[in-house]
Amino acid sequence: MDELRKKYSPEFKAKIALEAVRSETSLTQIAEKYHVHENIIRLWKKRLLDELPSLFSDRRKKFDFNEEKIATELYSQIGRMKVELDLLKHKKNTAPE
Repeated sequence: MDELRKKYSPEFKAKIALEAVRSETSLTQIAEKYHVHENIIRLWKKRLLDELPSLFSDRRKKFDFNEEKIATELYSQIGRMKVELDLLKHKKNTAPE
């Protein structure tokens, strides 16, 4: 029977990755302590270090960009709907009765 993959909580991953970054103990010792393979700890540590700069990025800029993009899309959709409505009104007025 196939063995199921272990699932670890984000808090657990963060705790171990942070301990690995501190480098007070080796990855082998951390792996033995928490019963997790060294390669997994290495991946969590790498991900932590890669994503750490984005933690301190200016989130307002991202939000403003997304808000501006959504507004632009909505205005263009409103424009298309207005043109369609005008065409339908024109067809209704010119249709033979």
